[in-house]
Amino acid sequence: MRKTKPKKGFTLVELMVALIVTGIIMSAVATLAFAFSTANDASDDTDRKQAQIRYASLRITELIRHCKLVCGVNGTDLVIWRDDDVPGGEGWINAEELVYIETDNNHIQIMEFSNCPTWLKTFSIRLDWLKYDWIKTTLMDNCDEDYVVMIPECSNVRFQFDASPPQSQFVNISFNLTENNKVRLYDIDSSLRCWAGHQVNTAGTDLIPDDD
Repeated sequence: MRKTKPKKGFTLVELMVALIVTGIIMSAVATLAFAFSTANDASDDTDRKQAQIRYASLRITELIRHCKLVCGVNGTDLVIWRDDDVPGGEGWINAEELVYIETDNNHIQIMEFSNCPTWLKTFSIRLDWLKYDWIKTTLMDNCDEDYVVMIPECSNVRFQFDASPPQSQFVNISFNLTENNKVRLYDIDSSLRCWAGHQVNTAGTDLIPDDD
């Protein structure tokens, strides 16, 4: 009967070396996977914010372009006379024709009013009143507010005009946005196509009695 030689196994040192090499390889794979995941998350965040900026730019640009007047700035709000809801025009601004572009609390959003009581629908709002908080508070207390958040995360929002409202025919809205830990400056520019400056009195405080 032929004798068989015992098979030689791994020594303890060889096993330790193999475990160390395996650990290094697994650590490298995990690091690479984490780097790819972080890059994908950053890319997704950038894509999301860029989509928000494109939508906000389009919506706000069209809103300003087709409005009748830029009424003024109230604190951190830009107030716009969207349009005259009455065919032919009734010669004044009412609550449901106003739009507030709000920029406080590190976001930009649009606020409009609906379901206002009859007395507010037929109440003439003077241009110079819109720079005071009480008019906005009165509208919010008596009407329903409709909000659309344009950009939820931004800072340092600024308004610039070619002339002081309500004589403005060009509006620039600039703001900062953080992307991948870098602060970037963005601008939204728009010119009024349907500027109703002929309806503003010489003092710039109210509309003239008729808009013929």
